[in-house]
Amino acid sequence: MEFEGFVIHHTVCEQEPPNWDFKIHPDGSVSSSSVLMRRDHIHICLEGDFNLGYESMNLDQKTQLFTASKIILELSRLHDISPLYLFPHSDSCPGAHFPWNALVIYPVDGYH
Repeated sequence: MEFEGFVIHHTVCEQEPPNWDFKIHPDGSVSSSSVLMRRDHIHICLEGDFNLGYESMNLDQKTQLFTASKIILELSRLHDISPLYLFPHSDSCPGAHFPWNALVIYPVDGYH
């Protein structure tokens, strides 16, 4: 299965929630579906409101972002897709102030 990238969500989305492949909880734990739900993108959801700047986030939210980064890097390796292909679920999800740079991973150098 060839994926085009990753779609990032948060749970305060005003739209009908899609079927997420991975959901990252505030305690850093991860729930996953038994199979990847879609053929085009892998969907990752962060529990909570992430329409904040990175500096405004608490430690749990920063931990969730770090966990998402690790998941993205591993899935990129497994499915041969660039970890830089990150897309928002919609204009309002995960929000205009979502800290995309916190998820940026450069495979050559490892974590950002």
